[in-house]
Amino acid sequence: MKYDVHIYTDGAAKGNPGNGGYGVVMEWVGKPYKKEFYEGFRHTTNNRMELLGVIVGLEKLKNENTSVLVISDSKYVVDSVQKKWVFGWEKKGFEGKKNPDLWKRFLVVYRKHQVDFKWIKGHNNHPQNERCDELAVMAAMQKQVSIDAFYEKEVGKLF
Repeated sequence: MKYDVHIYTDGAAKGNPGNGGYGVVMEWVGKPYKKEFYEGFRHTTNNRMELLGVIVGLEKLKNENTSVLVISDSKYVVDSVQKKWVFGWEKKGFEGKKNPDLWKRFLVVYRKHQVDFKWIKGHNNHPQNERCDELAVMAAMQKQVSIDAFYEKEVGKLF
């Protein structure tokens, strides 16, 4: 498949849970056009940030039905989609699954585009993946971070 856009993503959490962040690098194939996005959160998990990076990247696309290749070092995200687990979870209402809020948000934007996934090994000198990692870590370490309200509410129920 010929892709219009490559979206590279990574997530990080300092402590798991702890302060976290995501980083996204978007490149338009065949054009010298690149964008970067990142955001930090005060109390979250690495998997939430990995998934949120993918969601934000897809949400930034302006035209529906864009052909996209998402490149991630997250087996959690890539396997969940490629092995079609997330579609089974959806049929069962995400009962007993972690991060249902983000998976629901993911499915909405995923269905607006033609999306394929590619897993790459993290911390393996892949330039875009390394940049995403830098952005995610930087976001997690900022003084001003956002609140992952769904996660904090769910964690609060455990105590």
